Amino acid sequence: MKFASLHRLLVPAVACVVLAACVSSAPPIATPVDATTAAQRMAAVEAAAGPDDKELSVQPLRDPQVDDLRQGAQAQRQSGDLAGAAAHLDQALEIVAEDPAVLQERAEVALLQGQWAIAEQFARKAIDLGSKTGPLCRRHWATIEQARLARGEKENAVSAHAQIEGCTVPGIMRY
Repeated sequence: MKFASLHRLLVPAVACVVLAACVSSAPPIATPVDATTAAQRMAAVEAAAGPDDKELSVQPLRDPQVDDLRQGAQAQRQSGDLAGAAAHLDQALEIVAEDPAVLQERAEVALLQGQWAIAEQFARKAIDLGSKTGPLCRRHWATIEQARLARGEKENAVSAHAQIEGCTVPGIMRY
């Protein structure tokens, strides 16, 4: 009698274990991996800024020391020394902490370094302090767009992309 009771309990338990082992779970849903490189993101920023000979673009006078640091950063960036470029721009920002062009250049170096959140922070600060029109404005928003895309924030990237168009204001037509 004991064997029959035990048998009635064991058979269903073993069957459950066997069936559970046979049931496969659904594979995890893979999120698409964005294979865009940092250099491709930077190219998109440069393309968004694009030269437009029909718009007004005002350039401020520069501090010679800041210009030297910016040129040094540009040379290091071109040679692939992104950490050196960032250090030069950080020094320039110690002198002119609220210069939108230097902030943008620092954002672009962060973008090239794959530091998406930092790139967006510098570009946001540049927007807050700088002109709301022109090529520099487009670079700010394109940097934010690319940083958001890199982080997988597609909806937020779309809103940043929409801002790029608002940066273009035609110059004065003179006859």
